[in-house]
Amino acid sequence: MFALAGMLIVIISVVSGYLASHGNMAVLWQPFEILIICGAALGAFMMANPFSLQKKVLSMAPQVITGSRHNKAFYLQLLGLVYSLFQKSRQDGFLAIEDDIESPFTSELFARFPDVLRDHEIVNFLTDNYRIFTLTGLPAYELEAIMDSEIEQISEELLAPSHAVNRVAEALPGFGIVAAVLGIVITMGSIGGPMTEIGNHVAAALVGTFLGIFFAYGFIGPASAHLENLGAHELKAYLCIKSCLISVVSGYAPPVAAETGRKLLPPEMRPTFIELSDQLKQYR
Repeated sequence: MFALAGMLIVIISVVSGYLASHGNMAVLWQPFEILIICGAALGAFMMANPFSLQKKVLSMAPQVITGSRHNKAFYLQLLGLVYSLFQKSRQDGFLAIEDDIESPFTSELFARFPDVLRDHEIVNFLTDNYRIFTLTGLPAYELEAIMDSEIEQISEELLAPSHAVNRVAEALPGFGIVAAVLGIVITMGSIGGPMTEIGNHVAAALVGTFLGIFFAYGFIGPASAHLENLGAHELKAYLCIKSCLISVVSGYAPPVAAETGRKLLPPEMRPTFIELSDQLKQYR
């Protein structure tokens, strides 16, 4: 919601300053300039990025307004899932969790954590790496190296949407200039006509430059930075799982493993030690 408030502040500040300087709002309404700028930006975005990345950007866009889908409740469920999985394998053996690992989306154990289950990437990361350990018995340092390589790739994937949007933000001032140049071309064709008509064409051309810069630095650039923060935020869940898994492989008890993962969560979403302890009591 802070992002939405920021957008409103940007609009109100610019518009109120313009009106206070006796500006005419009707002059700023140039639909064909907007068509040139936004249409060219959209086309460039589609040419520059694969369809899978375009869908990823669209799926993450609402989170710019609503915030990250990974909140404190999600992290409590994630730690509860990790604890339950480790505790079950510790008490009943690896064979007892084989069905849970192989079919997590139909597992009764995973079904107790619906928020986590909706994030297929997180579930697959947990089950895939735990499966590697149960099948191979790798020492902690070797498993950690494997997980680090995967997390590096995941980090690139999580940050790719922000990079794609940032390239659009960088291009928007240029498309604003394109719209302005086309406006000047139209103006030159009107030389010899009424001064009022020439003035309107020049104003429209300048509005094109304004809109390109305004969209870039007022909205798309900040949205790109917000997407980058969201990607970095989501990466914490993977680091949390890695820490928990490495702790268990190293011989620590499931409650201790969950605590090591808790410490890596974002401070604003991190449950306290007491909150985590109360949550884990439900699964003992």
